[in-house]
Amino acid sequence: MHLSRRDFVGLLGATALSASSTEPELILLNGVIHTMDPANPQAEAVAIANSRFLAVGTNAEISAFATSRTKRIDLGKFPAFPGFIDAHMHVAQSGLEHLQSIDTDLPSIAAIKDAIHKRAAQTPAGNWVLGFKYDDTKMAEGRPINRQDLDEAAPNNPVYIQHRGGHTAFVNSAALNKADINDQTPNPAGGAYEHGGDGKLTGRVMDNGNAAFRSKIPSTATRSDRRDGVKLITQMLVRAGVTSAHDALGNPDDLLAYQDAFEAGDLHARIYCLIGAPHIDKMIRAGIRTGLGNEWVRVGAMKLMLDGSISERTARLSQPYVGRPNDYGILIMGEEEMYTWARKAHLAGWQVASHANGDGTIDQALRVYERLQRETPRNDPRFRLEHCTVINDDLVRRIKAIGAIPTPFSSYAYYHGEKLSVYGEERVNHMFALRSFLDAGIRATQASDYTASPFDPMMALQSEVTRTDKNGNVWGPKQRITIQEALQVGTVNGAYASFEENLKGSITPGKLADLVVLGRDPLREDPFKLIGIPVQRTMVGGKWMFEA
Repeated sequence: MHLSRRDFVGLLGATALSASSTEPELILLNGVIHTMDPANPQAEAVAIANSRFLAVGTNAEISAFATSRTKRIDLGKFPAFPGFIDAHMHVAQSGLEHLQSIDTDLPSIAAIKDAIHKRAAQTPAGNWVLGFKYDDTKMAEGRPINRQDLDEAAPNNPVYIQHRGGHTAFVNSAALNKADINDQTPNPAGGAYEHGGDGKLTGRVMDNGNAAFRSKIPSTATRSDRRDGVKLITQMLVRAGVTSAHDALGNPDDLLAYQDAFEAGDLHARIYCLIGAPHIDKMIRAGIRTGLGNEWVRVGAMKLMLDGSISERTARLSQPYVGRPNDYGILIMGEEEMYTWARKAHLAGWQVASHANGDGTIDQALRVYERLQRETPRNDPRFRLEHCTVINDDLVRRIKAIGAIPTPFSSYAYYHGEKLSVYGEERVNHMFALRSFLDAGIRATQASDYTASPFDPMMALQSEVTRTDKNGNVWGPKQRITIQEALQVGTVNGAYASFEENLKGSITPGKLADLVVLGRDPLREDPFKLIGIPVQRTMVGGKWMFEA
């Protein structure tokens, strides 16, 4: 790219920057910069001022604009990319959990019991002991944790351990007593209490079954705690190279925590905060809608929950799970209830997002979206399909026709491969279906659903490109994509999902100066070694938020 000083000054005017910004504050030189901008795909250097990219070009072109006051950084030929965008994770919630709950991402039931026992010893009798990130298929004992294990670990405290997928939990007898749940209690609509072969409760609760327990757990988090949780989790994000995240199920307290962290200088990554449907009436009455906010904190879509979980094997499927002929998973919300919520938000100017894993629930979501556009059409509503896991050709066609945005799990083939056999080989070839989406021209995103899987973009790239798990097993090879495509999914497409494609997603003059410098270039790396690529630096808004 050739850029004269006159062109440069003109560019600044075009991007509505003040005359004082014609002097770059910072230039990055001598890099291998993959811009993800098709008009200028690779560069050596960038100029930055007022939190935005001013120019992108060769070392000579960018150096020409520097003054004695301009700071220069030599990237040493290391590769740089736009900051990654995780388009579905639970930001504020997981940050608070890291501060307050036991991290049960441990290799064995014995280790988890020990951690719970230690916490219980520090907790008054009768008070709750909470854990998160438990993963039932990764235990050394080869079985899930159960009520008896938790009774032994904490006989005097109610225990509630949440699966990392977020839809199921494991509780002890004291917790069952607190929630007034016994062996004869019927399953709630959209949920279940698991019983063993002896008819006794195992301690596993699923989807809406969690409500009886969560309603008994007192909220002890202060406003300061919530802000600190946001600070912690956004620090973790930038260490991984994630500069923007879509909070998939936020609430007014979370919005306040993001604003508090931003005002305190403690928000390290940008947030697009989806709001759970139970809060929508209050938000609409206050005149709040999708898009309200600034470049750091913005209100996202209204979020609806339609079915269960893939990693916890409760997603609602049109055909039963392999080896479980009567199990089709859990439907949380039916079509008419979904339509009532979605119509209210749609008419009030909100983007609508639906958690829909199974093919039947994706079909339901699309029927509602299609109905809304027939009855009350809006220009570019960008309906979202959160997860959108099990698809078929007709669903893909309809997703493309209505312009919906899928946010499929990026790392599940790699991280949760041991769980996928219950879906069957043919179905897995239609899950996390990036090849199908991209071939149809659908702008699917990168999404970890953290805590459901790690938010490491390099893990996402490796999983999407190889479809191979940690043990070398291949899951759904028909859905493999290229590294270049995976980078597009993790940057440009994530920006589009939040109506921010003119602000972020590529290293382009006028866009926000968000980028990541990597230790090796994914485009030149063995696809099976992508997960080992380190993050050297992460920049958000022209400032280094992380430096190794």
